Amino acid sequence: MTMVMDDIVAREARHVLQTYRRQPVTFVRGEGVRLYDAGGREYLDLLSGIGVAALGHGHPGLARAVAEQAATLIHTSNLFYHPLQGEVAERLASLSGLPRAFFCNSGTEAVEACLKFARRYWYTKGEPRQEFIALDESFHGRTFGSLSVTSDEHYRTPFEPLLPTVTFVKTNDPAALARAVSKNTAAIIAEPVLGEGGIRPLTAAFAAAIADACAQTGVLFIADEVQSGLGRTGHPFYFKALGLQPHLVSIGKALGGGVPVGAALVSQDVADTISFGDHGTTYGGNLLACRAALCVLTELVDGGLAEQIGHVGRHFEQKLRAIAAARPALVKEVRGAGLMWGLELTRDAAEIVPAGLERGVVVNRTAETVVRLLPPLIITEPDVDEALARLDAALGAVGAAA
Repeated sequence: MTMVMDDIVAREARHVLQTYRRQPVTFVRGEGVRLYDAGGREYLDLLSGIGVAALGHGHPGLARAVAEQAATLIHTSNLFYHPLQGEVAERLASLSGLPRAFFCNSGTEAVEACLKFARRYWYTKGEPRQEFIALDESFHGRTFGSLSVTSDEHYRTPFEPLLPTVTFVKTNDPAALARAVSKNTAAIIAEPVLGEGGIRPLTAAFAAAIADACAQTGVLFIADEVQSGLGRTGHPFYFKALGLQPHLVSIGKALGGGVPVGAALVSQDVADTISFGDHGTTYGGNLLACRAALCVLTELVDGGLAEQIGHVGRHFEQKLRAIAAARPALVKEVRGAGLMWGLELTRDAAEIVPAGLERGVVVNRTAETVVRLLPPLIITEPDVDEALARLDAALGAVGAAA
């Protein structure tokens, strides 16, 4: 295994652009909620490729669907019809309440589309509002538009100037949001549960402030559900749990179960302002991506996965709160919903990641002090018990070493 790792690391060092700080493990196979490295060691996956592997690894239905589609027809471009894009859009409309979808390749691209469509809406109305309101601790992607509404200076500073028309307000501060909205505001963009920002759900009061701003000023609301959507929180989309009805929704990550696909979901009033050629993509919504998305959506809606997430999610929360209660000096807070959770620690969480790998559990650190947990949506209660026992052992080792 060491020789395999050494060879992989050396080749990447020579030829791969060094934009990622990787953990020293090479995964070569997966089955369900388990991953296996090049040496055959098993790990329980509580990250699912940052919320992507919704159906876990090696899912037979997804593997079969992708193989069949690859052997039939992968791509023809959006110059032509194909039979699957409308099916996916119809299912997403049923889940979200937004009747239209624009397909792309990632969550970041979905955010870009939403920002463009918001600008186009006001241009068509003859009132070219250009400004956006975003939240502190937000993360919406790394392309120029999505980066412009991402708050972290670490991501932003090397690439400025970005869009100059973005105002950031404190998360869950209704008064700050009300002060920021003006006649020049095109849209408010927010993650219903902030992901990179530390698994922070919006409060009911803040959601009400968003709804009030939209009702009083006509400002559009963009819900970024790239991480929190498609059942992750136990709801099809978390904006519904907050009582919100967005005009635009960005989705990605889990939609293809690992096959790259994203979408911007669009209300009819916004869709009515969009013209041919206003946006486009070469790969977006091709047959392979749509076949994978149909498989994921079928499992979510018809396969009982949505109900399982709610049941297992409650068990997951109970176990996490028991860990927090047993380790008050280390665990400050437990936040999240469904199968989207964060453990905020009293110290930097960076050491938990390698400590977890040593004990056979895959987790992630975000917002410096938060252990982020995004297991595959197919995880069972026994899997949860075993995985969180390993995580608890990692927390204990790090805490003892402090």
